[in-house]
Order: sequence, then C-alpha cells, then structure tokens
Amino acid sequence: MHRLDRAAVLRFLVVAGTSLIGATIAVGVLQDVLGVPNPSSLYLLAVVATAVVSGPWGAAAAAAAAFLLYNFLFVEPRYTLSVAHLGELVNLFLLLFVGFVVGQLAARLRARAEDALAREREALAQFQVSRELATRQSTAAALTRLAPIVGREAGMQRVWIALGDGAAERTAADTLAPEARPVVGLHNVLQRMPGDTPARWVRVHMPTSSRGRPSPGLDTYRVRIEAGGDVYGSIWSSRPHGRGEPTRTESRLLAAAADQIGQALHQDRLAAEAQAAEVAREGDAIKSALLQSVSHDLRTPLATIRAAAGTLRPGVGVSEQDQRASADAIDREVEYLNRLVTNLLDLSRIEAGALRAEREVFELDDLVGQTIARLRARLGDRPLDVALDVPPVSVDPIFLDEAVTNILENAVKYTPPGTRVRVAARTIDSGSVRLTIEDAGPGVPPASLDRLFEKFYRVPGQNRASRSGTGIGLAVVRGLTEAMGGRAVARPSELGGLAVDLDLVQAPQPTAAPASPAAPEQPE
Repeated sequence: MHRLDRAAVLRFLVVAGTSLIGATIAVGVLQDVLGVPNPSSLYLLAVVATAVVSGPWGAAAAAAAAFLLYNFLFVEPRYTLSVAHLGELVNLFLLLFVGFVVGQLAARLRARAEDALAREREALAQFQVSRELATRQSTAAALTRLAPIVGREAGMQRVWIALGDGAAERTAADTLAPEARPVVGLHNVLQRMPGDTPARWVRVHMPTSSRGRPSPGLDTYRVRIEAGGDVYGSIWSSRPHGRGEPTRTESRLLAAAADQIGQALHQDRLAAEAQAAEVAREGDAIKSALLQSVSHDLRTPLATIRAAAGTLRPGVGVSEQDQRASADAIDREVEYLNRLVTNLLDLSRIEAGALRAEREVFELDDLVGQTIARLRARLGDRPLDVALDVPPVSVDPIFLDEAVTNILENAVKYTPPGTRVRVAARTIDSGSVRLTIEDAGPGVPPASLDRLFEKFYRVPGQNRASRSGTGIGLAVVRGLTEAMGGRAVARPSELGGLAVDLDLVQAPQPTAAPASPAAPEQPE
C-alpha cells in the first residue's frame, strides 16, 4: 500500500472513530439518562463527517459501524447482536439504509466540490500559462517563468523544458537551473489518444550515456511539444516514486502547457520565416530601385561626357569657345558623378550604422556661406536670400556641407530657372538652431512630405526641370543630420514651394568669468 493510501486510512480511522465515539456517548445520554426514545439518527452525523473526509467507501464503513454499535449497545437484549422486537429490527435497517444513502450523498458533494476546486486551479494555471505566452517579449524568457508554474500546479519536484528533437534537445528552462540535468533512462511518455479518450502514460526506455546516472527514487515524465506537424521539444518533469503517476488533472495541465508552448514556438517560426521573406523582398526591391536609378543617372552624364570629349579631339575644327563649353560640360558632369557616388557611399554607411560625426563649434554663416559660394554657379539666375545671424552650432562641417549641398541641388533639379531660393536660420529653443532651405517652386503634394526622406522615393507625377533624381539625396540629408544629433523635416514653404528644416545642436554659450576684486590701493 502506498503512502497516500496509508494516510487515507489513517484519516478515516481518526475521523470515523472520533465521530462514532461522540455519537455513541450522545445516544447513551439521550436514551438512558434523558429517556429520549430511539435517538439513533445521531449516528448520521458521524456518517456525514466520515463521508466528507474519506469519500464513499468511508461513508459505507461508518454506516455499517453505526448499525453494529447501536444494535450492540442500545437494542434489547443489549451487548448482543440479536434483536428481541421486530420494530427494533426495522429501525436498525432504516438506520443502516439512511446512513448509507446520506453518506453517499455527502461523499458525492465532497467529490464535486473537490473537482470544482481542482478545475478552478487547472483553469487558473492554464490562464497563467496563456498570459505568459501571450504577453511574452521573447519565448525563451517566458519558458523560464512557465517552468515553476507547471511544476507547482502539476505536483512535480522538478520541471525542465528542452527544445529540439531527440538527442538534439537542449535545456531552455529548468526549475533547478544550477543543478545538472539528470540523465534520463526509463521514463513515462504521455500518449495522446483520439477523440475524448483520456491520455495515458506509457513507460519507455531511453539509452543513457556513461557520463551520468538517472536520479534514484524519482519517476520521470515527458510530454512532447508539437505543433503544425513538427516536434519542437519536450516538457520533462520528475517527482518521488511514491507519489505515483500524475492525476488526470495534472496530466491535462502538462498536455495543455505543451500544446500552448508548441503553438508559441510555431508562431515564432512562422514570424521568423515571414520576416526573412520580407527582408528578402525588400532587399530585392532596393536592388531593383538602386539598379534602375543608378543605371539611368550614370548613363546620362557618361553620354554627355563622351559627346563633349569628342569635340576636344585634335583636328575636329571646333572653335575655342565651343571647346571651353565642352570642357565645362565635362567638369559639370564629373562633379555630378562625384556627388552621386558620395551619396551612395554615405547611404551605405548610414544603413550600416557606421556614420560617426566629429562635431565642432562653428559660426553657421561662415560654414554654410562657403557651401553657398561653391554652389552659386549651379543656382544660375535663381535669386538667393541668405540670413544666418544665429549663435554658433555644434556640427560636423563635412556632414553639414553635404546636407546643404544635397538640398540646394535638389532645389536646382526640381525648380525652373528664376525660382527664388532662401537660406535662413533662427533659434527655436535654448538648445537648437533651425536652418531652413526653401524655394518658391512647384512644391510637393502633402501626402508625399513624410516620404521624402525615404531612400529611392520619388514624388509621383512631378515635373522635373532637368534629369530625374536617384531618390537618395534627402535620405542622405536625414542620415547626416541625425548623426550630428539633429533632425530633418520637410514642410510646405512660405514661398510656395518646398522647405527643409535642419534642427542643429546649438553650441553651449561660454559663461562670463566673475570679476576679480579690485586690488587695494597702496599708500604712497
């Protein structure tokens, strides 16, 4: 007999013995001292108390004991099991029958109450498992929190969750993490049955390695983690041999936990596959957009350079003025190619996170003024307004020069000749200076403003004054500005076209040194 059975028998003996002795004393006082006729119904209290503690078999045993005690002690002739009057015999059998029925009803109520409590605990445990998996940031962290919950509710001494299949399983969570994982040989596997048939435990043997031995005195149980036809691992658990197999409720909890973990791992796999497919799709789209943009923007200047270079050959017979124009065209197209290659390299550095700004303090009018002077010829006959009277800023001079150059070249590219361009700056708060470059051109539809800084994005249906752009210039502007600790925003211009705001970090203002106390006058 297992320890659990001996404990149940001990509880029955204590409760039944105490309650029957108490009922016998009460019946004796009522019948022999107070003269109450036939108080045998008091024994029903002992039967009910025993039924609540020991269940149906305890109730039946208590009813039989009450029948024998009342017959032996209080029915004439006393101290024998014989009955002198037929009416007393009827009362005795009524006591036995009513005691048995009342005991069985009490035992059923107790069983239903215990079953309700067990189902409540099971539902609460499954809710905890579901909540941990539904709110998980990562499945690995959730498994670490799930192992103690499953172990506590399933009555296990130790629970560890292993991921993988067969010999490739690796431990992902363990309630006794510091201890080495036990070597599993003979163990019990939960075998799922079709339909509503309860699952059952099947004993199997797994060959053990020579590096360890199974833990003595412990029974090991395994529930496979499966989902979508794939095996993701197992829930392993162990408890002392004397506890016996898990109950049906404990088995359901282990199976439900394995199913939910399997679904979570299956979702992770599907999400990873979808993400990989999306990354591959985006990579293909970027490659196609880059190839389309760069191939067009390389062919156009190369064709111009080739045509202009042909006019410079000896003996062609062109005038000196035409040769100078051809040389200027070659220089202009080479500068464009240089800008295109620079933008591509900067974009790759931005995407790789390798862009590092070396910020220093500069006067904005000096720094931006040099860029404007270099690009003044590119602006042609476009009127240019400049207002840069602001405090010094902390920027990387190379990054800022490239950002301003890209914005101004963007204005040249997408506005007709004679369009007004304005470069102005103002202080917007105690720590930022806003540099605004805007034009009076055709502008950009409001729906496209938020996408202007996306790489390879081009405004649909926009009329271009010259060659089409690659769609990377403003993306580089944003990356360079953010690398300097600022931000870039596009908005409609007050002049009617497009305005690009660069919020730059204002240099800290030096604090005035306290005046030194005046030296005391020296006597003559």
